[in-house]
Amino acid sequence: MTVQPPYRPRLGRVLLTLVPLAFLCVFFVWPVGAILGRGLTSHGSLDLSPLGDILGDTGLRHVAVFTVWQAALSTVATLCIALPATAVLSRYQFRGRGLIVAFLTVPFVLPTVVVATAFRSLGIDGTLLAIVLAHTFFNAAIIVRVVGVSWRALDRREEEAARLLGAGPLRTFTSVTLPALRPAIVAASSVVFLFCFTSFGVILILGGPRFATLETEIYRQTAQLLDLRTAAALSIVQLVAVVAALSVAGVMGGRLGRVTRRPPAPSAVPNLPARILAGAALAPVVLLVAIPLLELVGRSLAHGAYGYAHLTETPLGAPSSSLHALGTSLQIACVATVIAVGLGVCLASAVTRRGRPSRVARATELVVVLPLGVSAVTVGFGFLIVFDTPPLDLRTSWWIIPIAHALVALPFVVRATVPALRAIDPRQREAAALLGARPIQVWREIDMRVLARAAAVAAGFAFAISLGEFGATLFIVRPETTTVPVAIFRFLSRPGATNVDQAMALATILMVVTALVALIGERTHRMGVRA
Repeated sequence: MTVQPPYRPRLGRVLLTLVPLAFLCVFFVWPVGAILGRGLTSHGSLDLSPLGDILGDTGLRHVAVFTVWQAALSTVATLCIALPATAVLSRYQFRGRGLIVAFLTVPFVLPTVVVATAFRSLGIDGTLLAIVLAHTFFNAAIIVRVVGVSWRALDRREEEAARLLGAGPLRTFTSVTLPALRPAIVAASSVVFLFCFTSFGVILILGGPRFATLETEIYRQTAQLLDLRTAAALSIVQLVAVVAALSVAGVMGGRLGRVTRRPPAPSAVPNLPARILAGAALAPVVLLVAIPLLELVGRSLAHGAYGYAHLTETPLGAPSSSLHALGTSLQIACVATVIAVGLGVCLASAVTRRGRPSRVARATELVVVLPLGVSAVTVGFGFLIVFDTPPLDLRTSWWIIPIAHALVALPFVVRATVPALRAIDPRQREAAALLGARPIQVWREIDMRVLARAAAVAAGFAFAISLGEFGATLFIVRPETTTVPVAIFRFLSRPGATNVDQAMALATILMVVTALVALIGERTHRMGVRA
């Protein structure tokens, strides 16, 4: 039997890791570093005075406090609405359960512009209530997914023992169930807080001039006031908070992984009172998702489908029609998906080759997730600054947008594929190697079979994320490469009922497309679980 040189697998892992990391260094670290460098240097030396200016500026201090406060309030609201529904969906099996789970997942992949437009159609824009409800609508799926996995894995015999000892339902929940779920709840809450903390489209459209967060203030300081020093200081404050939230989520996620066991099968709802309670638990989150979407569709048809009929027309001052923007978005999403899935699969394969995750692997995963927490406005403006000279003169290139979208989608691809690869029994690889299989054959026959379905699910997420990306695109888009979210925002920014009708029609079309992608991804995931 031919013995393979020991350096080849290591070399393969190194190459699989270096290619995605090189992509992150060029298209994330470099642009963000350039923005921070320009903002925090004065005459070639480091100048941290803008950080002190934030603390001394009452307006900026209020923005920072409001950012944390609205994110915390949105997180609590999401937990209050989503946890009861999670309990029902995790413990009981009933007709329509799969459809409800898929329905609640759709908002998470909807573009933030569509979410904001849906709530704006309810007439509550410009209020804190609109912001909190939109964030809850958007992030309830995270609680249902993350906490639901742990809830299904709990050993119900512990709860039954507590009840036999005289504990009531509330005492059993607080003493037995809640402590076991605490790591999952904290991990999910950290992610929800992160998304609310860095929210851009929701705040920009629903907040109005009264409400501003660090993300929208970075946009204002950069795009309107051209104050890079203040924008850089705000980006640093935001980045510190993001790293803290990601660290908490990572630590709790690690604890979650060590206690999860094979979940028991869900049981039927036992009796009529339990069915009434289950319906009461599901009703708030289902209504929260359904009402804005139905209102959005209704508003798009309010004037006899006038908005749809005029999507083929070219608005005054625009280079192309709204349908052209839809075609552009679909093309960009396809290219961004190929880039993100290719790089994500390489990185996931590299960090999971050793079975148990090492410190290097966990650090690599944390680095990959960082683009989610850094201001998309900072990334977009950084693209304009650094990619303005050959050989990377991309400011006028069509490719700059799918590259930016791939950067945002890459963390989701890695998060979708790493668990699937870590679930592979390493003894399968060892047995194949003992039988003489080369490393590439082991990867093709074992890893690739598992990875194919996970990559399909990740591709669906990446495609939907690219369709809805708004923050960075708003900075780097050109008239001929206008995407649907940017077109919706521009329609809403113009006066007149015609512009509102077209915005509602475009938002409805984008909602339907992303919903179909989400449902296909959910079906693929369920088929993979059954297999």
